[in-house]
Amino acid sequence: MSFSLPPRGRGTASNPHNRYAPTRSEQEDDGWYQDETPLSRATEVRKEQAKTAITRNNSPDVGFDRSVNPYRGCEHGCIYCFARPTHAYWDMSPGIDFETRLIAKTNLAERLEEQLQKPGYMPQPIALGINTDAYQPIEREQRLTRQALEILLRYKHPLHIITKGSLILRDLDLLSELARHNLVSVAFSLTTLDDELKRIMEPRTAAPAARLRAMRTLHEAGVPVSAICAPMIPQINDMELEALLEAARDAGARSAGYVLLRLPLEIAGLFEEWLQVHFPDRAAHVMSLIRQSRGGKNYDSRFGSRMRGEGQFADLLEQRFRLARRKLGLDQRGSVVLDCSQFCPPGAQLSLL
Repeated sequence: MSFSLPPRGRGTASNPHNRYAPTRSEQEDDGWYQDETPLSRATEVRKEQAKTAITRNNSPDVGFDRSVNPYRGCEHGCIYCFARPTHAYWDMSPGIDFETRLIAKTNLAERLEEQLQKPGYMPQPIALGINTDAYQPIEREQRLTRQALEILLRYKHPLHIITKGSLILRDLDLLSELARHNLVSVAFSLTTLDDELKRIMEPRTAAPAARLRAMRTLHEAGVPVSAICAPMIPQINDMELEALLEAARDAGARSAGYVLLRLPLEIAGLFEEWLQVHFPDRAAHVMSLIRQSRGGKNYDSRFGSRMRGEGQFADLLEQRFRLARRKLGLDQRGSVVLDCSQFCPPGAQLSLL
């Protein structure tokens, strides 16, 4: 079976059916186009008026109960992204649509302020840009993430950020001020130190060296930084785990975590196709190890298991992580405790107690 190369700068060439669509269409190659160079695919940005800014969850696996996501879809194009299936809710495909047909919540700042001003609102750290990266390339023009940071600083509201984008350094002024009040921590997702693997696995993310430079710059500015080695993929990047942790420690990370590859819904098919395109010699072995770690399936969604997996490979990966973390003097990720007591909407009366 043959598979198409992705368009230049994209993670996949496929656009699997939206699982909620009532009809389906099929593309057929008529043989006219002979050039083997993949075509480029432009990014489309649709503006949306969001009803709310803060999303709640009760998952025991993620370590936060609320998040803010300025964008739907992500231009980074990571082939493994767990958020891809959410694009089906907007009548689009989790495939290349997810990377190229984006939605910007242009009224995010107004909705965020409305929710923070509600009587009885109790602050807990907000996770900023968790479903899709808040510092993906379109943030340069949209600036929705910066607007959210300005509001959170003004309200003295704590937040956690996870990103692959070096664009975060644009907001160093806000982040350093938030850090001065113990209101922010930043985690960088590190997957590989190999530029070529980065290029095909997460094409529009910052280069490994750029992420480490951004981490070091934030650390030197007093912003607490950590690393998440995620996802760890058997026989693709798991052999880099110790090197990634050491590079993160040297760049100023004080804590670290990891996540085993997750393949819910349409991601499994997209990932298997990606393996056949880029690693045909080991594709079957990679999928075998994944299924061994997921009870014989592509994915196991159970809380407590979905992030770590089970079985020999998963157990060995966890042992390696714990040994390396201890050797490098890194804390368990989540060890930074932010201050919720300073929260005060502008104009609200401060307590005398």
